[in-house]
This record gives sequence, structure tokens and C-alpha cells, in this order.
Amino acid sequence: MAEFKFPTEEIELPSQGLVYPKDNPLSSGKVEIKYMTAKEEDILSNQAYIENGTVLDKLLDSVIISKINTKDLIIGDKNAILIATRILGYGSDYKVTINGKVQEIDLSELENKPFDESTMLEGKNEFAFTLPHSDTKVTYKILDGHDEKKIERELKGLKKINKNASPEASTRLKYTLTSVNGETEAKDIREFVDNYFLARDARAFRDHLRQTQPDVDLNVILDSGEEVTVPIGLSFFWPDFGDGASN
Repeated sequence: MAEFKFPTEEIELPSQGLVYPKDNPLSSGKVEIKYMTAKEEDILSNQAYIENGTVLDKLLDSVIISKINTKDLIIGDKNAILIATRILGYGSDYKVTINGKVQEIDLSELENKPFDESTMLEGKNEFAFTLPHSDTKVTYKILDGHDEKKIERELKGLKKINKNASPEASTRLKYTLTSVNGETEAKDIREFVDNYFLARDARAFRDHLRQTQPDVDLNVILDSGEEVTVPIGLSFFWPDFGDGASN
């Protein structure tokens, strides 16, 4: 059988590649992906992948042509690739149930958020922020797939110790912060998060992250005038999976 050459598309990353080391192919700010085929639909319907939460990662591994490690991707760049994959595979029209109503969203209208590289420290994945209520100076990084796996493992371990524990928010902060008032040791950062990180400072920090980290602007205005966030999950590709209202 003659070899088929599938069309590909080059995707511009919201980070522009600036958060990756220079020797990482992702530093180009672009990723090449192929169109979805029946192979990718098999991945999306694989129950083992669905149950262990790896289905979207497996999909990315399959569609990305560029020689990269997908675990190196920060979440905002990952979102951009998933959206492009969805558009190339099934078109830009996306029907999703939000607040009990079926809404139609044009995914082609979603754009990358502006990213101000001047906020970076020494041209790497590290940023500075002063907590507004305690005046504590912190630095932080944008989490990638490697960090997400570490967080997942730690949370599973904590669940084994205490089934009623739900420390996801504080655990994520411990991996996000890289220094507190100049202290860079992990034990010092963990102690700060557990004992000294004011709730109102934590909220301000999370708001700062949402506003500044590289990502696709997933907020859309519905015909009703309501602003909602486009959910990206398995139902993003399989509309009949769940109700499409959760990430």
C-alpha cells in the first residue's frame, strides 16, 4: 500500500517557548501536530486510560509530531495543543452543557492570552510576587507535567494516611513556590505554606497566577451575556462522555 502523508499544523504556544530552557525544542514556541485519525479515537475510548486519568496525555503523545517530551509542557501550552487537536479532529463548533443548558461555542475564536516576558527572572521559568497582606516576597514557577505527576503521587500518599484529607491547594503551592523571602530550601517553603501563608494572600497569589501565566483565554461570553470558562476534559473530544461541564 502506498504511504499516506497526513497533513500537519504548526501550533503557536501561549508561552512563546520562553519558559523552557534554550536546549529544549519547546523553546521555539511552536509545536507541530497531525490530524486525528481512528488511532486517536481508540485512545480516547480506552477505558484504562480514562480510569487512570492519562487519556489526554496519551492523546498528546500520539498527535504531536515535534520531538518533545510532553511532560515538559506547562498547562497553558498543553491547553493550546488540545484545543487545536479538537478543532482539527472535529471542527471548531463545540456544544457543551453549562448550568443545565446546551451552549454552542466557536473554538476558533479562542486566543492565547498576552504573556509579558518582562515579568520573568533571568529569562527562565521563575517569577516574583509580593504577597499583598503579609508583604512576603516569593518567587514561583509555572508547573509542568513532571510537577503535576509529583503532586498526584504526593496526594495519593496523603490519602492513604488520611482518607478525609484534601490538601490539594496547599500541596500545589508547595510545588509552585521556589523561594520565600530568599529561602529556597523545600522544607522552608513547605513550613511557610503550612503555617504562615495567609488565606487571603493565597487567594491573591492564585488570582495573580490566573491573570499572568501563559495560557489560552478560555473565557467566553454566551448569548445570554454570561461569562463562562470553556471546560477541557474528555467530553471536549467525546461530547457524550458525562455532561461536558467538568475539567
